[in-house]
Amino acid sequence: MQKRSKYQERIIKNYYQNLEEISLQKLSEHVTELYLEEGKARERRWKHIVNLLEKLEVKPDVIARLQANDNPAELAELVKKLLARK
Repeated sequence: MQKRSKYQERIIKNYYQNLEEISLQKLSEHVTELYLEEGKARERRWKHIVNLLEKLEVKPDVIARLQANDNPAELAELVKKLLARK
């Protein structure tokens, strides 16, 4: 396996330092798309959202409630709280 350059190491380090911000940004984008989608596409979107919420260490019972309610406005409120937490 090749050794990474200092530049590559810095990129990897910065990625992991900013992982929470990146996840929050992606989550915000998914919430926007969730308002527009229906059917199978909406189910796939929820899979991505659940994955991001788990990365952000949201409690499993909260995730289950959000997914069961399937309410983008409620999810948007959670994203707002997560952004304020930072």
